[in-house]
Amino acid sequence: MDAVVSNLCILKSPTILRQHDGRLWAWEGCCDSEGCCHGSCTHVWNYAQAICHLFPELERSLRYTEFNESQDEQGHQNFRSSLPIRECDHSFHAAADGQLGGIIKLYRDYHICGDRQWLMSLWPKAKQSLEYCISLWDRDRSGQLKYPHHNTYDIEFWGPSGMTQSIYVPALKAMALLCVEVGEDNGEYERLYGLAKEYLESELYNGEYFYQKVMHEELGLDYLKLHPDLTPESIELVKKEGPHYQYGTGCLSDGIIGDWMGFSAGLENQIDSEKVTGHLKSVYRYNYKPSLLRHSNVQRPSYALSDEGGLVLCTWPDGSKPTLRMIYADEVWTGIEYQVAAHMASKGLTEEALRIVKSARKRYDGTVRNPFNEYECGHWYGRALSSYSLLQGFTGIRYDAVTGKLTIAPRLAGDFTSFLCTAFGYGLAGVKNGEPFYKAVAGNVEIKDIEYIPYDSRP
Repeated sequence: MDAVVSNLCILKSPTILRQHDGRLWAWEGCCDSEGCCHGSCTHVWNYAQAICHLFPELERSLRYTEFNESQDEQGHQNFRSSLPIRECDHSFHAAADGQLGGIIKLYRDYHICGDRQWLMSLWPKAKQSLEYCISLWDRDRSGQLKYPHHNTYDIEFWGPSGMTQSIYVPALKAMALLCVEVGEDNGEYERLYGLAKEYLESELYNGEYFYQKVMHEELGLDYLKLHPDLTPESIELVKKEGPHYQYGTGCLSDGIIGDWMGFSAGLENQIDSEKVTGHLKSVYRYNYKPSLLRHSNVQRPSYALSDEGGLVLCTWPDGSKPTLRMIYADEVWTGIEYQVAAHMASKGLTEEALRIVKSARKRYDGTVRNPFNEYECGHWYGRALSSYSLLQGFTGIRYDAVTGKLTIAPRLAGDFTSFLCTAFGYGLAGVKNGEPFYKAVAGNVEIKDIEYIPYDSRP
């Protein structure tokens, strides 16, 4: 609760603005005298799960901008929207995690609001966006997101990775389900979904965790010709290890993030649950450090250091760390700590999840850092709003406005009460005397059915 509530300060900080027409626009965070990293950056705001529930109409305004002013007629999205909101130039890479995440968020937001007219207003642009992603990164439509693709780590992944492939899978499933909703054929998206899921589970899982297959020549691309200004030392490294700044066989904390995004959107279990749980256990085993005294970080160590605990972004337990590894790998970001913890909780790893959350909030207990300002690239950093998903991760509570169903599937034993906010009102939900309940406080939430999956009956 401390992690969830404290980070809601971000919503009242200079990180988030409203334009004259009411639409949201956001920095990633704020410096002391100016905003930091402009444009409601899609791959950073993928992590934020608070606004869509607390102020769903405002969240939907972000989708409107992404699919309209920030998207051109080919389907390329500029992952940084202009302010004032207007048509963007399209001279830089699209972001694979951000643009594919927009499809998942469209599905999520539709099921939060139940407004079919809103869905239809964005539907042609959403299909155009996904088709652009497929044509650019899965060019042979094999279900493999393998061609160079930009992402939240400010680099391009060369070759398929567990991280972005895991976002591709629920994005395809979301589109397939939305096709049914609007009465269109979904056969191609179901086909690609099956291929993408199979490839992720069979080719990108090493028995412990999901990883990246680094490629360049296999793609018919010459990394060296595309980077003609490399030093002789860099050229030799490319010949030996492949493109720079990849994570390869590393254990990435974000390495199966797409499954969490799907879970948060109501697309649960699109990826083999046993393998997902195996990945999360490996992340805890290799990346969580109760003390960072023996952890070397020459990047931005002030996020977590000395005897503090934290979840490191990436490690290489097999000793295969690239010479020029993925940038930020040794850092600790609270937005990813909460994302991973919520995901762990949803899979029953509640003790591990709580240890990660407690370490993060201990760093921000007011002794050294501001309890209401979890920073990354600037103060009040938007990624930390992933903490809101801890509610869903532990309680399994979700209201679907399309079907009218309230799901309560806790990872907590016994009775409990949780806050629930919908597009139509808010109140309290949980389990009392072994029975599920919802108690309205404001508004009118039409609940046609309550699906209760007791703690003891969940796998």
